[in-house]
Amino acid sequence: MSKLVTIYGGSGFVGRYIARRMAKEGWRVRVAVRRPNEAVFVKPYGVVGQVEPVLCNIRDDASVAAVMQGADVVVNCVGVLAPNGKNTFEAVQAEGAGRIARIAAQQGIGRMVHLSAIGADVDSDCNYARTKGEGEAAVLEHMPNAMILRPSIVFGSEDQFFNRFASMTRMGPVLPVVGADTLFQPVYVDDVARAAVKGILGTAEGGIYALGGPDVRTFRDLMQQMLQVIRRRRLVLNMPFPIAKVVALGCDVAHFVSFGLIPAALTRDQVRALAHDNVVQSSDKTLADLGIAPVPMSAVLPDYLWRFRPSGQYDEIKKSARNLRA
Repeated sequence: MSKLVTIYGGSGFVGRYIARRMAKEGWRVRVAVRRPNEAVFVKPYGVVGQVEPVLCNIRDDASVAAVMQGADVVVNCVGVLAPNGKNTFEAVQAEGAGRIARIAAQQGIGRMVHLSAIGADVDSDCNYARTKGEGEAAVLEHMPNAMILRPSIVFGSEDQFFNRFASMTRMGPVLPVVGADTLFQPVYVDDVARAAVKGILGTAEGGIYALGGPDVRTFRDLMQQMLQVIRRRRLVLNMPFPIAKVVALGCDVAHFVSFGLIPAALTRDQVRALAHDNVVQSSDKTLADLGIAPVPMSAVLPDYLWRFRPSGQYDEIKKSARNLRA
């Protein structure tokens, strides 16, 4: 019988790429998610019955243990960009990660891959980074040989970064950003999946790997590159941190008083995170140590950001027509 991997958060942005690659490797893939009926799109990644979404709540021991039964390897891709109800940073990224590792150790599972983030630090002033650091510590406490992946901003067709800002360009001539001079090293989502697969298969040793692409850019430069791809002219306006903190406070208050009905466009925690560079350090183990050549943004962004061009899919046709008239 083929081996089985349980991927917590396997229908998410990164998780689905890992699931697809593991199905191609011939493994059975159990995709543990909160809403299995919304994750049925993973089934065609393999043959009938090879990839199955299953119900799981990582805040509950019994739920985590049930979907782990019989697995050879576990992967944790669960994370939140902002807390929502009971799914707080602590409950998901710290306690949830530790719960998965503890139960995996109890069940005698030999390997675990954990998705963290560059900047993870138990002493960080950013709750997102702090709980990522606490999650790493909890994982290593129970699974000391685990592979921990720390990607910078992850880009790809389903990302919440370039898609979000490209959508904002439709709203007016100004594109506001916080931390315009903060450095990022975006990494392609399938490169992260390739790294995870090496950990699952046991072809790479455990430890912490910082994952970044070949391009190190400021936030402003990333927006300028995106604007070139979508062929729009917008003023990239840096919002100073003192002003951003006030705006974020207003967004957080509106989110709280509306009982979560009004999403926070910017949070105070995000402002704190944007004050720190998000790049691979020279002392880190990287994609190179895994034998993976990272894909540059220029090779991927046009493939999915074209829909934000003024004429969408017809932009190339209109451009050709203008050249003919000339």
